[in-house]
Amino acid sequence: MNPEKVIFGFFIVLALTLNFGFFVGDINDPDHHHVYELFAVVVVNVIATILKFGDRTQMGAVLLATSLVAVLQLFAAALVWTFAVHISGTGLTPVVMASIVSLSGGAMLANVISVVLLVIETVMLRR
Repeated sequence: MNPEKVIFGFFIVLALTLNFGFFVGDINDPDHHHVYELFAVVVVNVIATILKFGDRTQMGAVLLATSLVAVLQLFAAALVWTFAVHISGTGLTPVVMASIVSLSGGAMLANVISVVLLVIETVMLRR
């Protein structure tokens, strides 16, 4: 068993499961989506992206691209949250929360693609 592959797979799956946990709930209810959970999703996705930089294969390039999409959407969600709460002062209105959760949903879709590609790559490995 390759410990490097275990850590790599762990962070890819953790990114998906944390993102799913943040995404689930009423789309416009701030009580169903916690800021610390979004923070954890961003951190784990950044770690997963960093781990993908070493792979020089075509599959590695696609995995990196999906990770970059997820991180970009999660950064956008965090920026919307920060702007609404700390800069504009509008707070977490249902419209703002729906935007944040929608961006998180896009990132979750990118995470799903990453996990599917990881499974495909694992199945295609020859011993």
